[in-house]
Amino acid sequence: MRLLEEKDKEEYKKFLEENPRCNFQQSLEWGNVKTSWKKEVILSEDKNGKIRGSLCVWIRKMPIFGNIMYSARGPVCDIYDEEVIKDIVEGAKLLANKYKAFVLRIEPDILKSDEKFRDIILKYGFKIKDDSKDFKDEIQPRFVFRLNLKDKTEDKIFEELHQKTRYNIRLATKKGVEIKEGTREDLKDFHKIMIETGERDNFIIRPLEYFEKMYDEMAPDHMKVLMAYHDGQPIAGIIPIMYGKKTWYLYGASSNSHRNLMPNYLLQWTMIKEAIANGCDMYDFRGVSGVVDESHPQYGLYRFKKGFNADFTEFIGEIYLPFKPLVYKMYKFAEKTFRTLRTLKKNLKKGKEK
Repeated sequence: MRLLEEKDKEEYKKFLEENPRCNFQQSLEWGNVKTSWKKEVILSEDKNGKIRGSLCVWIRKMPIFGNIMYSARGPVCDIYDEEVIKDIVEGAKLLANKYKAFVLRIEPDILKSDEKFRDIILKYGFKIKDDSKDFKDEIQPRFVFRLNLKDKTEDKIFEELHQKTRYNIRLATKKGVEIKEGTREDLKDFHKIMIETGERDNFIIRPLEYFEKMYDEMAPDHMKVLMAYHDGQPIAGIIPIMYGKKTWYLYGASSNSHRNLMPNYLLQWTMIKEAIANGCDMYDFRGVSGVVDESHPQYGLYRFKKGFNADFTEFIGEIYLPFKPLVYKMYKFAEKTFRTLRTLKKNLKKGKEK
């Protein structure tokens, strides 16, 4: 076990891109987007010095409590190889000592149903939090839709879409919606529409500078901006991320006008076709709520993604390794209190606006 050095970066990128458990959030490029975190990568190597496993860890100081360590969608390895897992745990303890961290939190790309993995991580001291249902409960979405593209043709995938989804894709084309790949400059139009979307659907929007930083670090190899136009006017857009043999739909925006033209359906289908052409095995539609109920405010998003015949996927949730259990317990209490107060403040603001 050792930590990534400058000389290892190219080898690490190659390892990540070729590994079946590849995830863009474990990449150095994505780490560079998160400027408020310090990044370290734990490497596990075989007897020949070849990388066989890794965990990209972000470190950040939390006022009062000290440093927290976090990893999104790691580790990248054979998750049943206990020798590798042991290496990674030893590396995590080394980092915790180096940064005086009170906990390591990981949200793995691993199914809730994977009992074998559960047994292994419990053996190495991890705790499991797998009871969240909504977006606000965790940093990464615990419930996603994933479309399997492996060994499938474009015609076959289109045929397997829900009838209404196929209809809406054809409708957008018939009504003159055009999809074009944008540049960094087009992020301004995307962000304007994103603000409109956030106000409509009640979620917080990142500043334009964040998307520009994403573009600078990830494009053109790992990020695209796809915009939908009608009569020359931008009406919707998506930002997909590509890494290894996978594509993720990361951000989407649609204006309040022209929604009847179904641009979002055509945008998704355009990117799915590109993922197929690029030899991707999987297209990830990202998060939905775990509450599958027509009365739930996020049910429309669930129905939209389900229409692409993707698989409803539930991850294990958060696994965490507390180095200072009492400090972490106090931190969790403070975190929960902060979220509750933020929700109350938001609801009070909405009430005053009405």
